[in-house]
Amino acid sequence: MTTPTRPESRRPASSAGAAARERREKRELLRPTRRRALMRRWMVVLVLLGVVGVLYVILFTPVLGVRSVDVQGTQGLTPDEVRAVAAVEMGKPLVRLDTDQIADRVATLPRVAKVSVERSWPSTVEIIITERTPVAYAKLADGAHMVDATGADYAVVPQAPAGLPSIEVATLGTGDPVTRAVVDVLGRIPPQLKERVVTLAAKTPGDVQLRLTTGQLVKWGNAEDSERKAMVLAALLTRPGKVYDVAAPDLPTVS
Repeated sequence: MTTPTRPESRRPASSAGAAARERREKRELLRPTRRRALMRRWMVVLVLLGVVGVLYVILFTPVLGVRSVDVQGTQGLTPDEVRAVAAVEMGKPLVRLDTDQIADRVATLPRVAKVSVERSWPSTVEIIITERTPVAYAKLADGAHMVDATGADYAVVPQAPAGLPSIEVATLGTGDPVTRAVVDVLGRIPPQLKERVVTLAAKTPGDVQLRLTTGQLVKWGNAEDSERKAMVLAALLTRPGKVYDVAAPDLPTVS
């Protein structure tokens, strides 16, 4: 007795073909073609070349290099004097310019109190300076030496500007403690008294003396308690005398 065989179940050909096509389409969508991959690689290469080209132009060519130097803030100095000391290399790319070194060179000019150097794109270097302001002068053999609030002896002129008091010290300059003491006193006395001061003199930092327009001598001492000393002196000047000593404001004298 033979066992009947069951007929094999088969998927219709049309259905199998459609599934195969669907799988192929999915693979085509997920897998980039060779051409597409090459295009992407070329795009990356072109972008990198563009970046390198831009960097090269900025860093190593005069396209964005120095073409002019603008100097601002000069009074006693001239812009050309500042440019000569600044020694900015024309044509050098701005981005590679060492502005600190330029500022250091300009700061060697005695008249310069402050200096800043800035890049102004695409091709300008700006040098902004603040010149020293004289508060007094010292009359020496070669002329009137201008002195600022730090005690710096920064310029010599034939004739001192009107209204400036003179100072008399053995050694003039910021390194001299007597000079610093004198300008310190000058900076602390009130304006109404400063207008009457003709000369400041000292042999030590603690014995600053003021000569007034009326010829009277004021022994001021050091710069401490300057406000109190000024108040005491204002009261003393109502009394006749030639020498007014307010170095110790609690024990003033008139002689």
